[in-house]
Amino acid sequence: MAKGAQQNKDHLEAVQLFGKTVSKRAAFKCEWCEGNEELRLWEYRPDEEPVEDNLALLCRSCRELAVMKAPDPRRLRSIRNALWSPVPAVAEGAAVVLARCKEPWAREAIEESFIDEALKERLL
Repeated sequence: MAKGAQQNKDHLEAVQLFGKTVSKRAAFKCEWCEGNEELRLWEYRPDEEPVEDNLALLCRSCRELAVMKAPDPRRLRSIRNALWSPVPAVAEGAAVVLARCKEPWAREAIEESFIDEALKERLL
């Protein structure tokens, strides 16, 4: 097996070790929209060593939003409450996605949230 493939496999195994802990923290619901369809772990900072604060439990729809360049603003309204989570992967991850929306309500939600001020400045 190639070195990169082995590193990726090891990384994914390390992420999966947090599955039960993150699922319990999330009460087995999506941490962005509270849905329960096809829940999976999502890495906020995939280039870093896996830790609980960099992982969120997201449904299929929210995982799709996380990778969209220009998500539909109507779909984003369901994740704005996630901005007040104490978990960085949940709050900051949602803020990054909301920042792609140019609607005034999204900007206001980010401004009012408790996320790191440096991240707010970078996003807004």
